[in-house]
Amino acid sequence: MADPRLKTLKIKTGIVKRLAKEKVMYEKEADNQKNRIEKLKNEGKDEYDIRKQEEVLQESLMMVPDCQRRLLKAFEELQSILTSESDLKEQEDYLAAQKVLDDAKPQLPSPVEVTHFC
Repeated sequence: MADPRLKTLKIKTGIVKRLAKEKVMYEKEADNQKNRIEKLKNEGKDEYDIRKQEEVLQESLMMVPDCQRRLLKAFEELQSILTSESDLKEQEDYLAAQKVLDDAKPQLPSPVEVTHFC
């Protein structure tokens, strides 16, 4: 029978991966929205349309800290699992989880100190 710890590890790895990707997408969306607003201003479009687009931008910007908060929590949970289940370090899922943690580090809030597993 498969080890239930590996199933948990795989689920938590997927969560961290998805949240890191989600944060990047919100940041890209915000950048695109900024460009769209700038284009509307340069074209002299209606002020109402510009304000509505700025509201959309604010909604995207508000999602980034929320994603970071959820990512940090998931990151710490996965990090804790890797620490406590170090006997699995030869397993493919364990190695994949380490890689996902390394890939997600740049998406974490700045003041967080992150350790590396080996």
